[in-house]
Amino acid sequence: MSRRKENKVRYQLFLPEELSRRFEALAAEPGAAKSTILVDALTAWLNRQAASELEAKFSARLDRLSLALGRVERDGHIQLESLGLFIRYQLTVQAPLAEGDDAARAIGRDRFNAFVARVGEAMASGKRSLAAPPPSAGGDR
Repeated sequence: MSRRKENKVRYQLFLPEELSRRFEALAAEPGAAKSTILVDALTAWLNRQAASELEAKFSARLDRLSLALGRVERDGHIQLESLGLFIRYQLTVQAPLAEGDDAARAIGRDRFNAFVARVGEAMASGKRSLAAPPPSAGGDR
């Protein structure tokens, strides 16, 4: 009875002498077959090539995303530092309100509400505050 070959194609290969000696030594080990060794080696090489192509396709996109994320992180640090310095400046320069000064407290509350509304508008519109033109001189003061 002859063994049936399952969709296999025969190849004739030419190998350099050193590689041929190493291949023959590997195939001489018990349980090793030349065809199996070549199939495994070729499969591994092709899989590695496919992984390299996939990595090449996505590496440029991942690099761009990493740069964009770095800019977002840097901008966040700048904004937090700016806010912290502004708050420290305001707290050291602004005189505290007197306990009975209800008019000044009302003005402060109105300014705070205008500030919160402006932040909400900026968040809803997606506009950056540093890119926006400065408010008019006769604004909320």
